[in-house]
Amino acid sequence: MKVCFWGDIARSLKDNTGGGGQLQIALLAKALVRAGHEVAIIDYEISEDFVTQDGIKVFKIKDWNKGIPVVRSFTKRLPELYNILKAQKADVYYCRIRDFRHIIAFWAARKVKGNFILGLASNLDAMNFKDRFKYHHKVSRGSLWAVTSGLLIELVYPYLLKKADIVLVQNIEQKEVLHKKNIRSYLLQNLIEKSEKIQEESPDRKDFIYVGRLDKRKGFSEFFKIVSETPAQTFKIIGRPDDKKSRFYFEKLKEFKNVKLLGWLNHSETLKEIANSKALISTSPMEGFPNVFIESWSYGIPVFSLFFDPGVIEKEKLGKVFNGNLQELVSAINQPIDSSQYYNNCKNYVSQNHLLNDSKIKEIDLLFTSIKNPN
Repeated sequence: MKVCFWGDIARSLKDNTGGGGQLQIALLAKALVRAGHEVAIIDYEISEDFVTQDGIKVFKIKDWNKGIPVVRSFTKRLPELYNILKAQKADVYYCRIRDFRHIIAFWAARKVKGNFILGLASNLDAMNFKDRFKYHHKVSRGSLWAVTSGLLIELVYPYLLKKADIVLVQNIEQKEVLHKKNIRSYLLQNLIEKSEKIQEESPDRKDFIYVGRLDKRKGFSEFFKIVSETPAQTFKIIGRPDDKKSRFYFEKLKEFKNVKLLGWLNHSETLKEIANSKALISTSPMEGFPNVFIESWSYGIPVFSLFFDPGVIEKEKLGKVFNGNLQELVSAINQPIDSSQYYNNCKNYVSQNHLLNDSKIKEIDLLFTSIKNPN
């Protein structure tokens, strides 16, 4: 069986991931190759075709960045994307991360009589426009491309949810929302490939850690308030500010003696910092199933989440959820944390549910094979 992906994915194959969704696509591609399937990735950010050590074939899109911005998307990019996707003649086309251009992959799949899978990257993907406006559009940067793309996504995505041969979800809440809309889905938990190179230095971890985009959508202003009210604690921050307000807070944090601003780090460096932290702090109001949660748990590190719980933090005792109550989170940070109460729970949970091992590869193999051959 041949499976085709597209997007800015190649970096995630080389320890330089551009985001959680891209990393999950790369890990899924690895799982399928190890199960014996042919995998092709179409990537618009590379200059040369290549094949990974696993055997994943990665293809460039010629002259992707030539032409007039925005205009070239419709006069050149979309036709070229369609042609190269169609030329793969894949049995299954898989798309993830909100993008109106997934309609091109859908058309290519139907043209070559292949199947189309849509993977959700956030709870917002399953929700209604009102929620998406509140948690995404309202707090996103309003460039011409962002507005154009956002409008097209709102037109295309509901169609793809209904027309996909199956929708893959990350958590039970997504599955329940889609069930109410009579949309067939399958819960495929996010993957992690544990690196044996990352060493945990000491159980006596001192710093809290904050990882990801530093912007309004991720609640960076709330995080600034948390740091301001916990001067006795120390924090590490991985990421770069992504909007004007966040840049202001980022500059202010340079004045704090209890804060280390680590900037952007590659994936291995990020994992090392996570592995040697006290707890991960999350202030994002809306997610799907953050990779950084799983990565933290894989090293026995609990998650303290101001808003979001993918349905397992409280249930599996993997940290604490504060339901938007910032003062309760501040209080918890200021209290001593007994890491031993979380350590084994976190590690066992990841090992049983997310680790890319033989059992998980078999599950993915059976899922994709059943989609290609439903009978």
